[in-house]
Amino acid sequence: MHNKKIGIGFVGAGWMGSTLIQRIIKSDDTELLALHQRSQKRAEETLKNLGLEKSIYTDSYDDILSNSKIDAVFICSPNSLHGQQSIKALKAGKHIFCEKPCATNYDEYLMQIKLAKQNPDLVTYVNYLMNFDSMEKRICNMAKNNEFGEITQIQVNYRHPINIEGDKKWKLSAEIMGDAIGMGIIHSLSVMLNIMKANNARPKTVYATRNINNTRGFEIEPIYNILINFDNGSTGFCFGNVDVANGYDAYHNIHGTKGGLIFDSYLPRPQKVRFWSDLKTDGAWISPLDTKNCPEEFQWPKDTTTPDSGDVVNHQTGACVRHFLDCIHNKTQSFLSFENSSMTADVGWAAIRSCESGIPEII
Repeated sequence: MHNKKIGIGFVGAGWMGSTLIQRIIKSDDTELLALHQRSQKRAEETLKNLGLEKSIYTDSYDDILSNSKIDAVFICSPNSLHGQQSIKALKAGKHIFCEKPCATNYDEYLMQIKLAKQNPDLVTYVNYLMNFDSMEKRICNMAKNNEFGEITQIQVNYRHPINIEGDKKWKLSAEIMGDAIGMGIIHSLSVMLNIMKANNARPKTVYATRNINNTRGFEIEPIYNILINFDNGSTGFCFGNVDVANGYDAYHNIHGTKGGLIFDSYLPRPQKVRFWSDLKTDGAWISPLDTKNCPEEFQWPKDTTTPDSGDVVNHQTGACVRHFLDCIHNKTQSFLSFENSSMTADVGWAAIRSCESGIPEII
């Protein structure tokens, strides 16, 4: 139980925003003081559905920034606004929970990093929420504990037909969306980089290609193929596609000197995960989610979550909100702060530069 409630100002009550607001109001250490949204009608409908007073709606973002009772700002607006809104919030002395991408403009991204460094007491967080999935946390621990040995090859995909229905059609716009990496593919890049970081490897160069062919009218290339070289000689790869997929493809394939793991989000739960390890399984392949056939000592907990749904309600939104709030209470920076997650953003920017130059780009 925390003595002080954290005053929250919220921006954007769309698909993700509405879900995050539900997580916030369920916390006994928060108070939602203001909601800013482009559509007042949409905002008031959201507030009504959540049992909140319409009076907390404001048509001015500056009202949130000038409110001394507001400690933290949640930014869930369309992508192109993330950079400028977070910069203004940092200058106003607010903690920031920022939906990905942190920015669609490189200069705004650099300014975020600069201001975050100048204001170390302000907690910042970029919502690469796939990292809160219990499977992802387990894989990072396995990498840290040398269960794979040195990871030499790793693949993490992000293929998912993002929702563009109704008021989400802005995602088709190049000006508003930015690029497909920031729109979704960056989730898999973040997961990959955190696994490799746990294995003591850092990205060195990036080579990428992209494809404009799409079925739903995107103004930007929805398809990326990203190759990452790490400083220990290892290689990472990501197939990314925000236009077409038969479900949610977050396929993982990890190959190391002493072990490996495959996760296939398309398969039934018992077969989704397979791994082997000289250290843990004596080199035998096992399926830790298969409660019928896997030896009990190798089974993972029954409540293990896996990244296999594009529905935000099934994502670890409660865990990421709790993490951000705890960082504020404990006066510690998140591992996904603007600074600490900058390597993920840098890989994304390098991939875009590589597509433009046709050559590998140094990070």
